[in-house]
Amino acid sequence: MDYTLHRVRAEDWPAYRAIRLAMIRDTPLAYLETLDDALGHPDSEWQFRTKRAEGPGNIGVAAVDPEGSWVGVMNGFLPSPDTAKLVGVWLHPDHRGPAGGVAALMLEEIVRWAREEAAAERLVLLVHEENRRALAFYRRSGFVATGHEEPYPLDESQRELEMALPLRD
Repeated sequence: MDYTLHRVRAEDWPAYRAIRLAMIRDTPLAYLETLDDALGHPDSEWQFRTKRAEGPGNIGVAAVDPEGSWVGVMNGFLPSPDTAKLVGVWLHPDHRGPAGGVAALMLEEIVRWAREEAAAERLVLLVHEENRRALAFYRRSGFVATGHEEPYPLDESQRELEMALPLRD
């Protein structure tokens, strides 16, 4: 199946809202908000999120199937001048797996953005310690654990692990 990438724009907020709700329903431990919280957001919150995605130091990328449906999303931002951060990563279960290459396609665009547009030295992320599928994908993609951990905000007895991908030699 051929997928295209779409840079998230302000007017994409209805599609972004729909995929964000699907993300939380599918993998609730991976995102820092509950489904009830997300369902309670007014349209203005979704509009803010998509407008932010196209602003300086930010990116949102959606994977779109041949029928025009959003099947995945990845976001990045610059928390500091030399570091880009990968957040909000999800791919619909029907499109997962190395054979499809959709996650790798989106990550390739985020890495390109981080290197070329953001001029970052590294790309970092936090992943829940029990999200085995995501951990395996990031390792296959060249990310390594930094040793830094943080409490998971929705349950501080759990941990988020930091991983990094160097972007420069």
